Amino acid sequence: MSSTTPIVEFGPDDRRRARRAVVAASLGNALEWFDIIIYAFMAPVISRLFFPELGDPIGLIVTFGLFGVSYLIRPIGAVVIGSYGDRRGRKAALTLTIALMTLGVALMAFAPTYATIGIAAPLLIVASRLIQGFSAGGEFGSATAFMTENARQRKAFYASWQVATQGISMFLAALWGFVLNIAVDPATLDAWAWRLPFIFGLLIGPVGLWIRLRMDDTPEFAAAEKVESPLGWTFRHHTIRVLTAAACVGVATMSVYLITYLPTFAQKNLGLPSWSGYAGAVVAGFVIMVGSPLIGLLADRVGQTRIMLTAAVVGLLAAYPMFALLTGRPTVGALIVAEVIIGILGASYFAPLPSMLSEMFPVEVRTTGMSLSYNIGVTLLGGFAPTVLAWLVTYNLHAPSFYYMVVAVISIVGLIVARRVYASR
Repeated sequence: MSSTTPIVEFGPDDRRRARRAVVAASLGNALEWFDIIIYAFMAPVISRLFFPELGDPIGLIVTFGLFGVSYLIRPIGAVVIGSYGDRRGRKAALTLTIALMTLGVALMAFAPTYATIGIAAPLLIVASRLIQGFSAGGEFGSATAFMTENARQRKAFYASWQVATQGISMFLAALWGFVLNIAVDPATLDAWAWRLPFIFGLLIGPVGLWIRLRMDDTPEFAAAEKVESPLGWTFRHHTIRVLTAAACVGVATMSVYLITYLPTFAQKNLGLPSWSGYAGAVVAGFVIMVGSPLIGLLADRVGQTRIMLTAAVVGLLAAYPMFALLTGRPTVGALIVAEVIIGILGASYFAPLPSMLSEMFPVEVRTTGMSLSYNIGVTLLGGFAPTVLAWLVTYNLHAPSFYYMVVAVISIVGLIVARRVYASR
């Protein structure tokens, strides 16, 4: 693939269509990530309310384990919804995913606690996580295909809003965590206040569903020749491509989950005030929100893999010194600096990723290919990271840096293969 973008006439109607596609796709992405992030931020409270008999740290590890359970079903969602999107259209898949996400968030927002209904309470949490994971399995591929196929130019810029909305979700979720921890006493937080951010997130669902129902499908999908079995075609012709793309996802997903884990790490392992991790995550979310579109614009000019490789190598080299500083001198300032560094690296790596994955798969299996690769990568390299880290830090406080470094090496290898074999820019 050439490193230069061909000149294509891109008029006001094209720009309007691309902007509408960004809004329609981003709202579902925002709901997905707000739910994921606020669950991770509220993990200490959820642990106390839904697993009181397990105590700490087992209850917390189990709570994060349920966070990871949603990732076990993501590949199934990727297969079912991705294939559906390649057969029936991107719009149909996006409408299904946001409806399921809304249901999953509603279960979480209104689930009775263990004190009220006993063992049925954690089972409701499991159901919520599974619904959310299934729907999220098809969201990334469908939304990215929808964005890039509606943009005839500046595809990396428009696709980067997938990541910018994650920054917005992180910013809002962290702001909720910060406010609740400084303005609400622990008893009130445990009694009912922890539900407020989930109810807030629930408001996104109907708006996103309404907007998605009003959108037309993409011109590329309408013009493409359909295949009878997108999943079978993908496995027969693109298995190595899927695995390569999955490896490339690593640093992106690990950056997000490291940011969401740090508030718990700050409270439980560093002895810092409960609000401190949320303050750092607010800043990191703002960095990702603002930085991602700028990185997307740069990626349209210089190529995606060049930026992503730089970010992955810097992250590999910086991870251990950053955590050594944080654990050696655990202050609020050091924590915020660490969150900002991870935010910058995450935005630099993640923002070009959606458009790169879109270019790696032909239109007839694009949703299936992206959904599979993204969710395999997220599940294996990031989904269980908070669970594993909650366990590992009981032995070594530097464990998060080692985990990040291993994932960075895997992503670097994936990017080199994508660049040399699949001509990714």
